[in-house]
Amino acid sequence: MLILVANLGSTSFKFRLFRMAEHGGEVLAKGGYERVTDYAVVIDEALATLQRDGVIRHPDEIDAVGFKTVLGKGLSGCVTADQRVIDALEGFTAVAPAHNPPYAAGIRQFAKSLPKTRLVALFETAFYQWTSEASATYAVPASWRDLGIRRYGFHGASHKFIAERSAELCGREDVARIARRLYQDGPQAVAGPPFRVVSCHLGGSSSVTGIRNGVAIGTSMGFSPQSGLPQNNRVGDLDSGAIPYAMRALGISLDEAERQLNKESGLLGISAISNDMRDIYAAAAAGNPQAQLALDTLVHSIRHWTGAFHFELGGMDALVFTAGIGENGPLIRAAACAGLESFGIRLDPDKNAACAGTECDISAAGSAVRILVIPANEELVLAREVFRKLS
Repeated sequence: MLILVANLGSTSFKFRLFRMAEHGGEVLAKGGYERVTDYAVVIDEALATLQRDGVIRHPDEIDAVGFKTVLGKGLSGCVTADQRVIDALEGFTAVAPAHNPPYAAGIRQFAKSLPKTRLVALFETAFYQWTSEASATYAVPASWRDLGIRRYGFHGASHKFIAERSAELCGREDVARIARRLYQDGPQAVAGPPFRVVSCHLGGSSSVTGIRNGVAIGTSMGFSPQSGLPQNNRVGDLDSGAIPYAMRALGISLDEAERQLNKESGLLGISAISNDMRDIYAAAAAGNPQAQLALDTLVHSIRHWTGAFHFELGGMDALVFTAGIGENGPLIRAAACAGLESFGIRLDPDKNAACAGTECDISAAGSAVRILVIPANEELVLAREVFRKLS
């Protein structure tokens, strides 16, 4: 089965074409476009390129297109990407303005460009559908909750891959099977001891998720992608009282406050230099105190959420770092694990320093907790789930 995974950003389009079968898959081609102003143009160009390069003979050979949709109003899971999905995305456009409009536009365009191809959406919130009601509930009036205001969680495909792969690496194939088939079978009991993981997805946007036996028990992100850890230029967690206070004191509108929180905050807001970690690392190394504060604030938040899930899980079997910063940031990993030997978390400094962008075990000898670096593979998760749904 040929499955095209479409990743749509506010000004970007990236894709991977997989050949999927019952026991695995392979990437046949991948590509992308930046500074996109017209999705119709780049989608048709991508399909034409696949045909011109001989990867496919005709676009109709593509059996399905999978979309890593973020947040839908009243809708989650792995579902057919039809008008119902578009309506759900548009219903929460105000909550995820950078994500939902591109996916709605992309689904419409693929329906035109590939009218015979199945379209499937896997919502990022799907991985959190089994968290407890208490973990998902905000202490707001019932009228607010009736609007759908609750903790949803994001980066679901990334954390689901970590649930699968960490279990494999730790010799828990029983849990890996549960994690792989979670959306088909739901949570399952295990015969042995529970397998407990804290997954740290650290990148342009970041989140920490607690996982027991392949199932999420909670996550740092909440109602919108603008919550949890400080993001590259989004605020992360913020006391709600700060917003009306800043609006009055600065004389700014709600729209301007929202723009600043989404565009000028996070690591960029603290460092006042950049939202790129490479620039922040360099400035901190040169002695810039604000750049160092940005790094320290990120580490503080990672440790805060890791500690929360360590406590709720009743311990940890594996601590995993993934995504761009997690995979390529030995300084962040070392700082996040510093001084935690009494919790069984012992990092090997040499292994940590040598690990960049590859799968590594960076635990020290005798560490009770496996400390792993696992490259993100959200596209593979999406391709697998599309294949399973259509099979």
